[in-house]
Amino acid sequence: MARRIIYPLYQLGNPQVRVFRTEYFLTMVRPGVPQPEDTVQFRIPMEMTRVELKDYLENIYNVPVAAIRTRIQHGSMKRRDHKNRRIKNPDYKVAYVQLAAGQTFQFPDLFPEREETIQPGSFEDIQNKFMEDERQRQKDDIRQGGVPGWFGL
Repeated sequence: MARRIIYPLYQLGNPQVRVFRTEYFLTMVRPGVPQPEDTVQFRIPMEMTRVELKDYLENIYNVPVAAIRTRIQHGSMKRRDHKNRRIKNPDYKVAYVQLAAGQTFQFPDLFPEREETIQPGSFEDIQNKFMEDERQRQKDDIRQGGVPGWFGL
């Protein structure tokens, strides 16, 4: 039989015995379309409300929040199993958090594009020329009008 622990009530001035953890996990999402610099997109659990999200961000991360908009994204039913029955992806809630005045958020660029300087005659230069020639050779002939190459004479 498990022993039940009874914690004393918290009184002002006493040290807190318990550590309170959050009930939810948030996922910050890179938006698919450009958004204002003061808006951050999160994927949150379906049970989480706007008030809970605002308290979560302000109390845990000290982020000032001006407004929150939410929407429910329905899961797609495009996949099918081995018996050709549709498989539904789970629904999830998307929250758009607008930060307080003067606050901006820029999603970090984890993989910046580097400008490469390729020396003429190097292995990379020869490889790039070969790949470009192959792409040109495999491109469809515009005189065939969309008919595949294997179908022609």
